[in-house]
Amino acid sequence: MLAGDLAGEGGDVIQVVSRAFDVLRCFEGHDARLGNLEISNRCGLPRSTVSRLTHTLTRMGQLVYLPRDQKYRIGPSAVAMSTAMMKGLQLRNLIRQRLQDVAEQLPGTVGFVIPDRFHLVYLEFARSASALGLHESTGSRIAIATTAAGHAYTAALDAPVGDALIAEMEREVPDWAKLLRPRIESNRRLLREQGYVVACGLWSPHINGLAVPLWSPQYQTFVVVTIGLLSAMYDEKRLHREVAPLMIQLGAAVGALLEGGEGDLFNNRLERKAIPVRADNNKIVKTEETNDLEARTRRARSARSVRARDGRR
Repeated sequence: MLAGDLAGEGGDVIQVVSRAFDVLRCFEGHDARLGNLEISNRCGLPRSTVSRLTHTLTRMGQLVYLPRDQKYRIGPSAVAMSTAMMKGLQLRNLIRQRLQDVAEQLPGTVGFVIPDRFHLVYLEFARSASALGLHESTGSRIAIATTAAGHAYTAALDAPVGDALIAEMEREVPDWAKLLRPRIESNRRLLREQGYVVACGLWSPHINGLAVPLWSPQYQTFVVVTIGLLSAMYDEKRLHREVAPLMIQLGAAVGALLEGGEGDLFNNRLERKAIPVRADNNKIVKTEETNDLEARTRRARSARSVRARDGRR
């Protein structure tokens, strides 16, 4: 369920479908093995309901039952669905290259994440050789409430949509809502004024983060480019001074790719365009010429520049 759906009418949501996806979300890794009791504890559903759902999902091939372990794991149909969604690898490869451009200049983990209810999921990431303290990878899930990426995502949503998401969080994971609600207005203000959001010490006292939200035409929601760095090396002032310019440049480059992602992007005519890097005089310079397609691609819009019923600003 996208956040935009929370602010609309909820009577048309088919609960059994929603619960089936809640069950599938419990399997974070391809090798995860869970029994009905574990699934029930994770998604907060009665064990009898979970039993019926896992039986149906197994019949559909979304899960596989392992008699020896008396547990379930992700099935071939679910893997096939995810593989089909990932066929547009050229877009992901281009995004990964741009994340790596930033990772080579900052000792942290740079990620491209998409929302999944109260979490964000890494679609791509890049990490510098000197990165410490962060070990996220493709498919990793992070909480919206405890990360810079999550705070940037909620700040980018239209206010009624973001408030509805927090209200839903208060009902289901109140501890997370307590972290997010007091910061939502300051996050919105920072995003409106600076184009990014920072979160220091929320996920871990040793990690500070900065994130830039972008509208994705493909997913019809906001996605986020984010970076996590050791707080001992990058305090909040240094995030604003040194990290923010690079991440805003990254957001513009990824946003341009996303806006062109349903057209020429998959015609195998693209070349890499590097992210601008800092020269010794601390000025932004471009390391490669812009290719023809990217020269024709519009600059990414600010996350706060558009408004629509689906939650965009």
